[in-house]
Amino acid sequence: MPKAYNQKIKLLYLMDLLDRQTDTGHTITMKEILSALEANGIQAARKSIYSDIETLRQYGMDIEYRKEQPEGYYLASHSFELAELKLLVDAVQSSRFITEKKSRSLIKKIEGLASRYEASCLQRQVYVSDRIKTMNESIYYNVDKIHAAISENSNIRFQYTQWTIDKTTVLRNEGKFYHISPWALNWTEENYYLIGYDAEKCALRHFRVDKMLKIEIMEERREGEEIFRDFDPARYSRKTFGMFAGKEETVTIRFPNPLIGVALDRFGKSVPIKRDGEDYFTARVQVAVSEQFFGWLTGLGKDVIIVSPEEVAGEHRRLLSEIIDAYSCGT
Repeated sequence: MPKAYNQKIKLLYLMDLLDRQTDTGHTITMKEILSALEANGIQAARKSIYSDIETLRQYGMDIEYRKEQPEGYYLASHSFELAELKLLVDAVQSSRFITEKKSRSLIKKIEGLASRYEASCLQRQVYVSDRIKTMNESIYYNVDKIHAAISENSNIRFQYTQWTIDKTTVLRNEGKFYHISPWALNWTEENYYLIGYDAEKCALRHFRVDKMLKIEIMEERREGEEIFRDFDPARYSRKTFGMFAGKEETVTIRFPNPLIGVALDRFGKSVPIKRDGEDYFTARVQVAVSEQFFGWLTGLGKDVIIVSPEEVAGEHRRLLSEIIDAYSCGT
């Protein structure tokens, strides 16, 4: 390898040495720098290394020199703090829509953002048991296509699948393509969802991205702009339990005081709250009324009830009665 070429890439090798081999607890000496460069076919003088380090400092690298042990140069701050990288690793590992294979690949790349010493801490961070991961590797490409369609203001079409009792997937809608105007991607209930406008049904709809197949970006422009002009994905997911659709209603729910945290976590701090005696409060919330909503409500215990409207309270009572009847028939 010509010497001139080696000298041109010397600065890059030095940058990589400091980035991957040092941190606040680990330094590298001038002797070790010269030895590492020589191992890569680069001859360098101490004076040139001093100059290169100053150049890297001017570039923005936070390079410090420690006189006491361990003596040497080190990168005092990386682009990401170790605590930040641990959060990213845990987010990847805990995400159901990221497959095990892709999780390992992404975590390996995240490790590359830390020194090799800090990377070992990230490796110990990833052992989390019993987290169910998706088996659909194509979700990453689906997300990319959907983002592209949103950016291009274009419609998409796709096939949609569902699980069978045999643990296989089959096409819904007799295999016909869904034609949807994509407006948002929402990560909720541990899954990724496309939220868009269905012009045929004149309705807002959502689809799980990992169940979408053969996504194609169409030439037609998106529709439904008036619906999505002030659309808030977070608000949508708060009122749509388990991402199951239903008729939207404003519902008043009575909770015992100890469940105030549960109500605020679910509906947000802006939800209207009123005291109801000494032991209860009521919350006026917008929800998509569905069996999943009633199930969430029932899971909070007998002291949580729907105050109004009576029509929704009646639906809840009927569902509970039908559940009791189903148990009675089974005994």
